[in-house]
Amino acid sequence: MPNPVEDFEITAASAEDIVTLGAWAHEEGWNPGLTDGGVFFPTDPGGFLIGRLGSVPVTSVSVVRYGPDHGFLGFYLTRPHLRGQGYGLRTWQAGTARLAGRNVGLDGVPAQQDNYRRSGFRTCWSNARYEGTPPPDIAPPPGTSLVDARTVPFAQLAAYDRRFFPAPRDGFLAAWITAPGRTALAAVRDGELQGLGVVRDCRAASRIGPLYAASPQVAAALVSALAATLPEGSVAVDVPDVNPAAVRLAGELGLAPSFDTARMYTGPEPVIDRAGYYGITSLELG
Repeated sequence: MPNPVEDFEITAASAEDIVTLGAWAHEEGWNPGLTDGGVFFPTDPGGFLIGRLGSVPVTSVSVVRYGPDHGFLGFYLTRPHLRGQGYGLRTWQAGTARLAGRNVGLDGVPAQQDNYRRSGFRTCWSNARYEGTPPPDIAPPPGTSLVDARTVPFAQLAAYDRRFFPAPRDGFLAAWITAPGRTALAAVRDGELQGLGVVRDCRAASRIGPLYAASPQVAAALVSALAATLPEGSVAVDVPDVNPAAVRLAGELGLAPSFDTARMYTGPEPVIDRAGYYGITSLELG
């Protein structure tokens, strides 16, 4: 009879495993995008670990490297019937070892935040997921146009994204805005970016993220226009409370809070454009 401890093995996940992780995340109520796996996996193919008991996947963690100094941790999951038996902890230890020496971020659910603090993470801000159907036909400010983000020079998009994320992630961003089942809109004025929003199909409400904007008016126009591309118009945005204007706007758009996480880091809180940060990109990769 196999020894459960000896029969537990942690390896790099396969592309097929990423599909399984998406199903697990859905069961936890995280509502990942339907095609997120096709973007996540190529970003750092070695950055997804899965623990198997025998041949059965039972634990996971994503530990994606961005540049030489930054990492992001997500997908930390253990199948419910095996929690409390040490399998998750062993997977966590294998994952964090891969990111040793980096400033590591994560979006932690309330039940795990104390555990993360004991592992050296500290809370830098909170995110609240707001869901609902925003008003239609909200116009951008005069002189600002909403265009397909894929028509904007990519170098301009990548530089803009860098204002809101602490490391370059050009490969991820390129895949994120062009993957199936999503729409990406940019707000442009006099050739300069004033905002960026991406909506993607999910099992429940379609998720908007990232959502960057130069003003609440630009953010509102992006949310309204992105919702208008959907059959039912229901959206969800993970709103960071480091931007009070974003929190106010979510309420003004008629969206209601439904889910909380905390952005936590092991090192210094990254310097980002807080005033333009209206919605995080994803819980799994930052």
